[in-house]
Amino acid sequence: MIKASNKPEEHPELLEIWEASVRATHDFLTEEKVLEIKQIIIEGKVFSHVDLYSFFDMEGVRMGFLGLSKEKIEMLFIHPDFRGKGVGQALTEFAVYEKNIKQVDVNEQNAQAVGFYKKMGFKVVGRNPLDAQGNPFPILEMKIEVE
Repeated sequence: MIKASNKPEEHPELLEIWEASVRATHDFLTEEKVLEIKQIIIEGKVFSHVDLYSFFDMEGVRMGFLGLSKEKIEMLFIHPDFRGKGVGQALTEFAVYEKNIKQVDVNEQNAQAVGFYKKMGFKVVGRNPLDAQGNPFPILEMKIEVE
């Protein structure tokens, strides 16, 4: 089940999922960089700047979450315990078909995420050599065409 997750009291659990997911998938980041980004998320209140939606199982366990701006998927993180169970697909389809979101930016070095979005029908339409913080982590701009 997908539910809105915009209450500040939900943010600590979202941050835990974010960190577990990043540690499982972003092997190009050093420990120092993970902690630095985590601090940016906390201090910048990043979760407050997007519309958040979580995927819950039948027992009410939050398995992953999605953050959307008006134009794109800004974040999609699935707890490692629940990867490969259709959570990312369900959240992405919700973004595309329910919220009319057609764009996403993905770390080029996160091959799993790039492959996932390609499997979902997204195509690379651009590339930036630096991430939003100016780090040398190339970002792929991806888009999906839906009829």
